[in-house]
Amino acid sequence: MKRCFLNTFTHDAYMNILFLNSARRGWGGNEKWLKMAAAGLQENHNVMLAYRDPDIGKRIAVRKFRLPFRHELDAATVARLMELIRTHRIDILVPTKQKEYVLAAIAARLTGSRCVFRLGITRKLDTPLKRLIYNRLADGIIVNARRIKSTLRASGLKDNVNVRVVYNGIDTENIAHLAQAAIPELPFDTLITAMGELSPRKGFDRLIDAFARLAHRGMNSSTGLVIIGEGNMKETLRKQAAALGIDSRVVLTGFLENPYPYLAASSIFVMPSANEGISNALLEAATLGNAIVTGTSGGGITEVIRNRENGLLVDAENPEDIAVNISLLLDSPVLRRQIAGNGQKTVGELFSMKAMTHELTDFFSSIVNHPA
Repeated sequence: MKRCFLNTFTHDAYMNILFLNSARRGWGGNEKWLKMAAAGLQENHNVMLAYRDPDIGKRIAVRKFRLPFRHELDAATVARLMELIRTHRIDILVPTKQKEYVLAAIAARLTGSRCVFRLGITRKLDTPLKRLIYNRLADGIIVNARRIKSTLRASGLKDNVNVRVVYNGIDTENIAHLAQAAIPELPFDTLITAMGELSPRKGFDRLIDAFARLAHRGMNSSTGLVIIGEGNMKETLRKQAAALGIDSRVVLTGFLENPYPYLAASSIFVMPSANEGISNALLEAATLGNAIVTGTSGGGITEVIRNRENGLLVDAENPEDIAVNISLLLDSPVLRRQIAGNGQKTVGELFSMKAMTHELTDFFSSIVNHPA
């Protein structure tokens, strides 16, 4: 297979890049990262997507192909990937979910292409099979936090596997533009927001518990909680809010194509996840002026958030700790504005689209032209 060639207009190595996403349904941080990465790279490269869910496919503006992705060893998907690689002379495959790693790697090995895993949460290689997959099948790995990289190394990833930390890029100008759209009128003067897939890992049940504690202690009745996202816990969370007597103050919006007006209207953003990389949702909320409350148990958030400087760090599995820190920000507008301003500045300095695109291009080029 012919490897990438020089783009004479940019002096970058022009590549044919195929991203993979096998999610059955739902839109989360992983899909948002994929959309941003594809948008940045396609300015100078030929970017394509192999996907499963039509709702995800239609939101990513690149050439795309729907594949079955039935299971981790799906022969039909491997065959289709090999056909795509040969037809479109794919230089590099980028599987973005664990389910796709083996499928992409097999197709790459059989066609002479390269395979780079993307990992956005902390994951230990705690079984022989995981160590085999990561050590033998990956030509490289992208992570979005140093802690994720160190966890991989400590749990058995060999030194010869190339890992690059690439911070997520945030399109601040586009976010600011989209944030100007109107939202339905809410009966709250102060908004607390959270955003992500409504799944157990995200910890929204603990956030609702924390909010209920504050409500029962006399928190201003004009303060409301808005949770943006879709997932299999939506009805469970709705019932939890009702059982705690706060359902009139908790709004579950479902998936929103444009969540930014809600984030712009809120004062505090809470990330209660027990295992997270550096969350896109958190970065976007900080960009729009929210004071951040986030757990420390995820992969790398302490690389960005410094307690009481540009955010508040909490025990994400302890609703009382979440409640105490939200209360601190509600009771101290000066501290809240200071933390929000510092957080906004941090995101602007570290998480640009330009920097992410440059890092991805550099890493992919090194893998294609100098494979291990």
